[in-house]
Amino acid sequence: MFTLKVSGMTCGGCINAVTRAIQAQDPQAQVQADLATQVVSLETKLSHELAAQLITEAGFPVSQ
Repeated sequence: MFTLKVSGMTCGGCINAVTRAIQAQDPQAQVQADLATQVVSLETKLSHELAAQLITEAGFPVSQ
């Protein structure tokens, strides 16, 4: 499990978009997002780099 700092999430729809972006590549992934801290926690077989890229491509820039 790892965490990413994700910008621009403001609602449940944003969380759903991030979750769909990850689960499109890893259907078994577990995604938890905290809107207040803008942190996404992932339990996935994807690499940190690929997960960050997928979330960024979904429209939510990853800062770490």
